Amino acid sequence: MNALEQILILQLADGQFHSGTALGQQTGRTRTAVWKAIRSLQQNGLSIYSVRGKGYRLAEALELLNRDQILALLDEIAERNNAPEYLQQLDVFHDIESTNAYLLDVAKNSPQTAHACLAEQQTAGRGRRGRRWVSPFGGNLYFSLLWQFSAGASQLGGLSLVVAVAVMRALAALGLRSAGVKWPNDILVNGKKLAGILLEVSGEAAGPCAVVIGVGLNVRAGGQAMAALDQPWTDLESELGQPVPRNHLASQLICHLIDVLREFEIGGLSPFLKEWASYDVFADCEVVLNSAQGNIHGIARGVDETGALILVTTEGVQRYHSGEVSLRAVPARGHNVK
Repeated sequence: MNALEQILILQLADGQFHSGTALGQQTGRTRTAVWKAIRSLQQNGLSIYSVRGKGYRLAEALELLNRDQILALLDEIAERNNAPEYLQQLDVFHDIESTNAYLLDVAKNSPQTAHACLAEQQTAGRGRRGRRWVSPFGGNLYFSLLWQFSAGASQLGGLSLVVAVAVMRALAALGLRSAGVKWPNDILVNGKKLAGILLEVSGEAAGPCAVVIGVGLNVRAGGQAMAALDQPWTDLESELGQPVPRNHLASQLICHLIDVLREFEIGGLSPFLKEWASYDVFADCEVVLNSAQGNIHGIARGVDETGALILVTTEGVQRYHSGEVSLRAVPARGHNVK
């Protein structure tokens, strides 16, 4: 996204009409240049109306991510909770290839921890197993956090479950209590995906390592890009029935995530197991585990102290540390997951 397009988004973010002439005067560019930039934004998925005699307006007003506002909110939370500062650094981008990839590059050259990155749009966002994470502009939350662990990567079992607990706490703080967790890393509401988690580790198995924690959270997820997804999805505003201030959401997510990471460094996964189990949409349900060895059928019995899925099969109790689980029956808690 070029500089002119970024300025135009700032001008149009209020959701009101702005004439081409006014936008040209505000940006110091010609009406033709403004028109071309608007066309480019539309082609990249931003819904902008053009009405003769009125000008241009966004289909809906946008609350753009604001670094200073997020930091101020974090300071308020830290002061209220008598907690240490949450972040060492926060970067906010209009667009970026991938927030995770950006912080993995940072980790190569810096020992810094608690370094967060947010973006309005990702052009090469990733999910697990290299899947593409659809990232339309300005509606959702694309977030990554770099955290340095003194323990090696082999000691980080269950970290993705702890991250899921942090996301659930942030959602509950906004009033959403109908979400659940799909092992190992998805947040669902009535079987529809609301958020995903991606952890990427850099470092030695037995020595210090850096972990980049990525969270993609649907906030206002309309648009053609989302409609093309091949799985059921939902967004936070639809579930809550009201607008969600993304800067407030970002601050809540950051503080809850860093709180659990600090606790995880001391006590590991154990302090979170009971809470995680309360969110488990697969508890006591018939599931299919897709693995490299094929489909494995069984009854999900939660997770063990390392975060591994406990699966009761015809061959006995087995444990799995990764995989893609799909549900075959309605869960006991009434979540309708498919």
